[in-house]
Amino acid sequence: MLPFQKILCPTDFSDPSYEGLQCGVELASHFGAELCVVNVVPVIPPLPPDPNFAFEIPEYERALHVEAERKLKEVVEQRIPEDVQVHTVVAHGDAADEIVRLAQEEGAGLIVIATHGLTGWRHFVFGSVAEKVVRLAQCPVLTVRAPRQ
Repeated sequence: MLPFQKILCPTDFSDPSYEGLQCGVELASHFGAELCVVNVVPVIPPLPPDPNFAFEIPEYERALHVEAERKLKEVVEQRIPEDVQVHTVVAHGDAADEIVRLAQEEGAGLIVIATHGLTGWRHFVFGSVAEKVVRLAQCPVLTVRAPRQ
């Protein structure tokens, strides 16, 4: 288990996720591990067939994918030191399921994920990606709580 060879760190480009990323960077630097930075693009639900409505879902999903790749590149350039070995992955689907799948596929020894700390009705309505990852992952998961503002 220790030392970690590969650390998977998901980001949704929010400030709390950058807190988790910072922790992942520190651990990767400490252990000399490879860092896999992931963003999951949600799947767009199919629209009902309506001849008066023209919206090309595949084109929109491609645009989301390209934008996620651009943002991941920017995150790597701005937030990860050059001495940390890193690669990025853009996945599509349910965030928690994809994070767990990628951790297995990548052979990650650790997932470092931020929790937004939602409680009460917000947690009930939005659920928790981090909570689901903790339940489903087959490797250890380190959750990083974002500081209260």
